[in-house]
Parts: sequence; C-alpha cells; structure tokens
Amino acid sequence: MNRDPLPGRLRSALNRDRLVQTAKELIAVPSPTGQAGAVLDRAAEMLENAGFAVRRAAGGHESAPAVVARFDSGEPGRVIQFDGHLDTVHLPFCPPRLEGDWLRGSGASDMKSGVAASIEAVRMLQESGLLKRGAVLLTLHDLHEAPWGRGEQLDRLIGEGIVGDGVLLPEPFCDHLPVAGRGAATWKVILRRSGPPVHEVHRPADQPSVIAAGAELVRLLQDLDKRLQQQVDPIAGRASVFIGQFHSGEIYNQFPQEAMLEGTRRWLPGASREAVEAEMRTLFDNLARDCGVEVDWEFRLIRDAFRLDLDSPLVTAFQRAYSAVVGQPLPTGPKPFVDDGNSFSALAGVAAITHGPRAGGQHTVDEWVSLDDLERVALVYALTAALFCDPAAQA
Repeated sequence: MNRDPLPGRLRSALNRDRLVQTAKELIAVPSPTGQAGAVLDRAAEMLENAGFAVRRAAGGHESAPAVVARFDSGEPGRVIQFDGHLDTVHLPFCPPRLEGDWLRGSGASDMKSGVAASIEAVRMLQESGLLKRGAVLLTLHDLHEAPWGRGEQLDRLIGEGIVGDGVLLPEPFCDHLPVAGRGAATWKVILRRSGPPVHEVHRPADQPSVIAAGAELVRLLQDLDKRLQQQVDPIAGRASVFIGQFHSGEIYNQFPQEAMLEGTRRWLPGASREAVEAEMRTLFDNLARDCGVEVDWEFRLIRDAFRLDLDSPLVTAFQRAYSAVVGQPLPTGPKPFVDDGNSFSALAGVAAITHGPRAGGQHTVDEWVSLDDLERVALVYALTAALFCDPAAQA
C-alpha cells in the first residue's frame, strides 16, 4: 500500500461493516429490471439518513424514479459522478449471504455491491473532509438490463442535464482500464408470405419459401460479416454481425408462413450508428425484393461505441488514485461489453470509466463479490473524486 497520506486518511474513514451492510440491504430488495422502485427508495432513504441532499428524477419511468444525490464541498471545482443501476436480470431471487470474504445474492456482482462501494466513497469524503473543491453527484437508476430495459431512464437523465464532468461506473470489471469499446444493437427480422401454414404436399406453387428466404438472409449476413472483418480497431476489436436465432415452422412437414431471425450488430468507435442501421435496412429491403417475401424488421440500439481520452483529467486522477491504493497504475485495454459508460460518452461527451470490484456470476443465480476488493473500490473512488474535483490537486 502506498504511504501517501491522502489514501491513508481516507482509509481511516472507511467503515467495512457499514459498507457490507449497505450492500446487503440493497441486495435484500428484489429489483428485476423495470421493477426497481423499492430498492431505489431504500437507497434514497439511506443517503438521506446520512445527511446527503437527495432528489428523485423520473426519467420517463414514474414507477421507479432515479435517485440523484449530491455532496458539495462548498467551493468551485469539477463535479464527479458515480453512476450505477440497481436493477437485476429476471432470474429467481437469491437473498444476501456472507461466505468468508464473499458476499452472495441477486445483484451482488451486477452491480449492487459496486453501488454500495460508491455510496461508501461519498460517506468517506463527507467524514474525512478531503473533498476540498467541487462536488460528487451520485445517480442510481433502473432499466439497465436488456432486453427488459435498454438504458432509457439514464438516457433521459443525461438529456435533462444530470451529468458530471467525469463519471465512474462500478460495474464488476477490474483487470484493466477499458479505453475503447464497440457499439452494439440487436436486430430482428420476421419473414412472411401470404396465406396460412399448410401441409407440405399442399403448398402453393406460387408462394415463396420463408425458410429459403431466411437461408438467403443468413448468406447475406455472413458475407457482410466477412467484409466487416476488415474494420478493425487495435483496442476495441473488429466490427461484426452475428446471427443467434433462426426459427420457422411448427412441425417437420409444414409449409410455414413465417420465419424469424435475430442477432446483433457491433461497430467501432468513430462509426455512425445511423449509417450502420441504414446498411442493415438496405440489406433487408433487397431481400424482400429478391425473395418475394414481406420483411418486418427492427434495429434496437443497446449502446453506442466509445473511446476514452487517456489524457483527460478523469483518467489522470483515476490512475493516480489507483496507483496510490494498489501501488501501480491499471493497464489499459478494451471494454468487451457495452454499459452505461458508452451512453455518457455518446450522449454527453464526457469521460466515463468502468471500474468495479472483483466479482463473478453476473446474470446467473450465483453472483458473488469480494468484500476486500469492495474496500479497494471505495478507496479508489473516494481518492479519484478528491483529485479530480480539485484541479490544483492534479498539478
């Protein structure tokens, strides 16, 4: 551990029992995506009881208004934002339980424990007096996990100007600092012919086969993916189109009326999401013309691509804080997934860093998080805030 007095003073303000209790209380409230109102209420209550200014912002989701809390130093400076989602995927609920250094339960990994660490970081700053300038903005929300949500609530909050000058997101990702990532969308196509499903021996000679049209679409998408192999970012990887589902018919000897295909499209930083969608539209329109089928399709954005400026004040403050706590800077690399940091980058143009505790079991019924590493995250967040919000501290 680095002997810099600043992390030492913050460590003395860290309360492990309080941190663990916060995580347990958040995990104890079931919150499948779209139904996170109760856990957001509990988080707001905890923050109010700790003396923070809290307001609620619906963000287009009246049943679960987001939590917007602020801790202000009273002096001008930058505003750092800690942002987290409190919804979980739709799986059977697992209550919190401790097993040595591990805390388990629904959302323990993704990402209620990370949220607890960010709350503890704000409490540490409040009690230590080390936030000399600027402010900390803490936002918590619902509608993160796809396919039940696609970040709609957060997007509304960003559109309403609820944004800091830099953002930290405690998703369970800690092995490297993600500095570039692909954008992602889902696509879904329904191919139809006229007339009802019939036995194969009665199939109309003048009707196209939706399965054959689907097979042609598979070929076209595979050709597209081969072309996309030429679009490569040295950090983020390559652009791609992926087919995950192809369904048609109800029985082996039926001439079906519909076929459904579904998958993903991923693109690189700097690419236009609108251009990507237009390319897919042209492909589907040409298929309808050439195969004589009706094509209904949708293209749903998950998150846009991003690239993090390594010279930004947020990265500088984060790496200095991480080095002070861990002893060396965090290596850089790609973000293999999309998260709300992509939205802050694309919609608000602010630097956003995804960094959370060592954890596992995301999107399963066996989520876990390391409590020791949760303490590390709280320290890194608090110290990053103290350095980022006071420009003089980074000089």
